Amino acid sequence: MDLERIQRYGDALYQALCTCQPIAPLTDTAPDLSIEEAYHIQLHIIEQRKAKGERVIGKKIGLTSKAIQTMLNVNQPDFGHLMSGMVYSDGDEIPVKTLLQPKAEGEIAFILKRDLNGPGITNADVLAATECVMPCFEIVDSRVKDWKIKIQDTIADNASSGVFVLGGTAISPHKLDLSLCGMVLEKNGEVLHTGAGAAALGSPVNCVTWLANTLGRLGIPLKAGEVILSGALAAMVSAQAGDNMRVSIGGLGSTTIRFC
Repeated sequence: MDLERIQRYGDALYQALCTCQPIAPLTDTAPDLSIEEAYHIQLHIIEQRKAKGERVIGKKIGLTSKAIQTMLNVNQPDFGHLMSGMVYSDGDEIPVKTLLQPKAEGEIAFILKRDLNGPGITNADVLAATECVMPCFEIVDSRVKDWKIKIQDTIADNASSGVFVLGGTAISPHKLDLSLCGMVLEKNGEVLHTGAGAAALGSPVNCVTWLANTLGRLGIPLKAGEVILSGALAAMVSAQAGDNMRVSIGGLGSTTIRFC
């Protein structure tokens, strides 16, 4: 790996995050950038955020949809880190000026009560380690201009993470079949998308199992208390100032946000 390139691109993406000024795709100037290098760029950004006082509070899983995987020509999900500075509460206003090109996704979030140390984690292990699940808005964002991303670009950019909002009711994952939970995403009172848990690798539980095993092979556990965003259940929705959005998930309730 080219350590100088990792630092240079990590610094550029972190600067884009801080200034809300997008940059050109990394793969335009580095078409040979590997997925492994992209994750090292991601970690460089996370270390810079930690140095500014943020904490890692969980993980997010991306590229769980077959349609998105096909678009980016990949056959597996990716992951990013959730930081303490990314959290909003149900009903909060999110200033669009703090983001670059935000898009909203409806997801199911897992809150862990036990560590998960892969590899070898099963779906049963994930369910046993989960305190509760909740409906979630993930506001994805890209520091890459016009969302012109390849898999390496989005991984390097912390899996295109922005901010997130948890809401609804905290429910035991044993009380419902997460693959069958229906989702409705509304924008300004209009239903834009519907989906179901099965849209995320067949079940959100499959996504968390994949993450635990993938991180486990890198020697990284999922820790008790962490929030895991398990992947979008339908397409992204662009957001701008004045938009009101609600995501409702069967058996879990709903959460709302407003962009200002």
